[in-house]
Amino acid sequence: MAQHHLWILLLCLQTWPEAAGKDSEIFTVNGILGESVTFPVNIQEPRQVKIIAWTSKTSVAYVTPGDSETAPVVTVTHRNYYERIHALGPNYNLVISDLRMEDAGDYKADINTQADPYTTTKRYNLQIYRRLGKPKITQSLMASVNSTCNVTLTCSVEKEEKNVTYNWSPLGEEGNVLQIFQTPEDQELTYTCTAQNPVSNNSDSISARQLCAGNQLCPSLLVLPSKEEPVNTVYSEVQFADKMGKASTQDSKPPGTSSYEIVI
Repeated sequence: MAQHHLWILLLCLQTWPEAAGKDSEIFTVNGILGESVTFPVNIQEPRQVKIIAWTSKTSVAYVTPGDSETAPVVTVTHRNYYERIHALGPNYNLVISDLRMEDAGDYKADINTQADPYTTTKRYNLQIYRRLGKPKITQSLMASVNSTCNVTLTCSVEKEEKNVTYNWSPLGEEGNVLQIFQTPEDQELTYTCTAQNPVSNNSDSISARQLCAGNQLCPSLLVLPSKEEPVNTVYSEVQFADKMGKASTQDSKPPGTSSYEIVI
């Protein structure tokens, strides 16, 4: 009979007009894939609680008080959450473990108490993120002139993730691409890229000494002055006299002999 009354109460909670919680604030809860997340319910008067009904796209679970020495009792109502939900006493905070990407979305807790206002509603939005691995820095040498290198650094994480931001130190630049004009005076610097999402951060570094180390091996990347140096040209002109004796009157050589003129 008690179980029957409990189900009736649960049904009433899910269909009750939500005047009290209609405009309630939505709490954003960030979780890490494969780990646990806690929904803060923070009941101030735990002894007044009769039942808490949790719903998302459908009914998730309901929580009822335990005895004075045990945690609240959780009854899971959706198979996707079996063995993954428990409640913490005395504030009735709800914990979902072994998080999956499909767990993300809106959640609602309808809290029924023995005192006025009897039913209050708390709303949550759960976001799931992967814990970031170490980012990778790649470089491309654009040009090298008078010991100054124009280098582009690109920072990226292994998998494309949402809400990832990048920051470069010691320059304080934001974004995953950094352009550097590297001079010999900057050889002692170390550039560090930090990738961050709402639940984790990780970083990678590269020494300034590495940036232009290979430019001598890539002469095609060097920019040469546009002014061309003068070049000496040597050519020869060979004239043949024809067999009919049409040679220069000043040429003392016999007809048919070759004549060479070298101009430098």
